[in-house]
Amino acid sequence: MSNTRLAVFLFTVCLCGCAVGPNYKRPAVPVPASFRGADSTQSADSSSLADLKWFQVFKDEQLQELIRTALEKNYDLRTAVARVGAARANVGITRADQFPTFTGSADITTLRNSRSGSLALPASFVPSQNRTFGETLLNLVSFEVDIWGKLRRATEAARADLLATEENRKAVVTTLVSDVATSYFNLLELDMEMEIAQKTLATRKDSLELIRVREKGGIATLLEVRQGEQLVYSAEQVIPDIERSITQTENQISLLLGASPAPVKRVRRLTDQEQPPTTPPGLPSSLLERRPDIRSAEQNLVAANADIGVARAAYFPQISLTGFLGAQSNQLSELFGGPTAAWQFIPRVTQPIFNAGRIRSGVRLAEAQQQVALVQYEQSIQTAFREASDALVQHQKVREIRAKQEALVTTLQDRSRLAYLRYRGGVDTYLNALDADRDLFQAELTLAQTRRNELLAVVQLYKALGGGWQQ
Repeated sequence: MSNTRLAVFLFTVCLCGCAVGPNYKRPAVPVPASFRGADSTQSADSSSLADLKWFQVFKDEQLQELIRTALEKNYDLRTAVARVGAARANVGITRADQFPTFTGSADITTLRNSRSGSLALPASFVPSQNRTFGETLLNLVSFEVDIWGKLRRATEAARADLLATEENRKAVVTTLVSDVATSYFNLLELDMEMEIAQKTLATRKDSLELIRVREKGGIATLLEVRQGEQLVYSAEQVIPDIERSITQTENQISLLLGASPAPVKRVRRLTDQEQPPTTPPGLPSSLLERRPDIRSAEQNLVAANADIGVARAAYFPQISLTGFLGAQSNQLSELFGGPTAAWQFIPRVTQPIFNAGRIRSGVRLAEAQQQVALVQYEQSIQTAFREASDALVQHQKVREIRAKQEALVTTLQDRSRLAYLRYRGGVDTYLNALDADRDLFQAELTLAQTRRNELLAVVQLYKALGGGWQQ
């Protein structure tokens, strides 16, 4: 009998090497030979801007400190870390189903029988009124023999979910680094706008005083005074709006840092920010391995693929083993003696016969969910290629725009200087000086925004190429 049970056990162990359902194989996705928008003068190289760590890309010491604080205290990142812990615990729970569960129990019962009750026991029959019973048991509770790989497929899916959650955490890190850098550069740009507005306001006030003096001397007209006042008031009304934007941007950065709203320290000006010397995008094929969102989508596909095996295993018999081994005795001194041993072994086989298509529908559901995960995986790859291409084009064109805008500002500065010289010399009207001043003010604000956009283009390119999550 024991030899038969041993043979059955060895046979089931051999069968445990099988697992129903498809084994995962990475889908073939067409990958372009190069990124659209990449600099044609750069040779195809595996090195990429995204291989640099974030503190190698962003050299501003204050920005680095802000990012470090955000990586420690940001609420979204702390939530993502907690989800990784939950997914890791879920793997342990799922994997535990593959192993038998052993529980031990022991109890001692002591009772006293009455000699004068309705079932009185005479002393000649039971010398002592006190009786003690003992019991020890070792239970083997519902161990499912994983012949068809159902439990192993479930563990595979749980592990894939864990890896997907970990990649999601890295994606949160990438987004967080990008958001902090973007908000900080926006703040520096607003500081530059404030400098331009205050400088312009001071210049316009000086011009207004000159016009008033000329008006008292009969050289200027009241219309020119009103035009000068218009310039002053238009510059003054810009300043409160910039102050509002600065405060709101500082509050946004504080939230990213997991802190209450507070001022944000700045060390370098917008024009003092360093640009990376080169921005090689790297090979498009490496993007699949570098971007966390793509790797997360692939792990979701792995989990969905394993769930098909879990669903198909329901077609096959479920074999479970239940039993206990222990001892029972009415005398503690004899609890572990020969005749007190007790054991029970119950193998059980359960085979579904009719369930109105429930299993078939479950398999179809798992296959449909796998197709959804596949489409999402392919979409994430194409989205990554599009974002990388957009970022490359943005980075190149904004540099060109900034160079042209600098030339425009230089021209308008000279035009404004000449217009005011002609007006003060009585050669020209104040209208030309007014137009030149307005055009210069707007061009200087646009140049500040363009310089900000050039830095933001680096941020977006770094994120699109999958950089920022490296420790």
